[in-house]
Amino acid sequence: MAAGLPSLKGLQAFEAAARYRSVTLAANELHVTPGAVSLLIRDLEAHLDVQLFIRRPRHIQLTPQGERYYNALKTAFVMLREATAELTARSGVNVLTLSCTPTFAAQWLMPRLAAFQDANPRIDVRLSVTNRLVDFSQDTVDIAVRHGSGRYNGLESVRLIDDSTLPVCSPALLERLGSVRAPDDLRNFPLLHDENRNEWRRWLELAGAADIDASGGTVFLDSNGALDAAKAGYGVALTRRSLVANELSVGTLIAPLDTEMVSTLAYYLVYPPRVLNNPDVLKLRDWMLSEANSRATGSL
Repeated sequence: MAAGLPSLKGLQAFEAAARYRSVTLAANELHVTPGAVSLLIRDLEAHLDVQLFIRRPRHIQLTPQGERYYNALKTAFVMLREATAELTARSGVNVLTLSCTPTFAAQWLMPRLAAFQDANPRIDVRLSVTNRLVDFSQDTVDIAVRHGSGRYNGLESVRLIDDSTLPVCSPALLERLGSVRAPDDLRNFPLLHDENRNEWRRWLELAGAADIDASGGTVFLDSNGALDAAKAGYGVALTRRSLVANELSVGTLIAPLDTEMVSTLAYYLVYPPRVLNNPDVLKLRDWMLSEANSRATGSL
């Protein structure tokens, strides 16, 4: 093993990728390309002579050694971020922390957030990306986005995005395997799953194709992996329309069938009432609602 500390850039890349469980989101945070993040992590692994991640198709997973290393490093990085937030607060920058799931961050928020930051240079929005529920009494979070029923004890919630589920795939997949004109045609295509494998079964029942075996196909840890695989032409993913509206509008993905499964759940902005005393939180909340409403006709 090499002596001395590894490079700070390598540690930053590793910490961000481990925190998000995503090279793409780490790259967005660090303002570099995903390829640059991957290279920094590989250099770090070479320096340490330890494999930190298992690379799987379209997602990464920490090795046991990587998990231990991340747990040891994350406290130091939290302290660095808090110290930076304190310093920037004194220099007139207001730091807001927004909590959301990795999928929502990658597919909906990140493509839009730069516009808010450009219009509000005095507000620095930091993302806390996690699937767990936020404890506003203990976590340093100002506002959160959650997919659910909208009922959260002691908190205010504002409906952000209604949702429906539909199959999507890349144009290249249809060129290779043939067209999808009816739900029954899906029996000739690989089905891509996130952790909710029952969603495909429910959609096929709704579409009148319940005899198709929905148990096969690749399973990903979250929707990001399934969507990345769909874009690469590996199969058909079942996803929420709100997460792929941009890809559908530009043609990166297409929805070959009209059947959509309306969800009883939705995306909500969630926060304790007291945070609206901060005008910058109110500005962020209103901007997100405006973004959702302006795209409610199909280009969310």
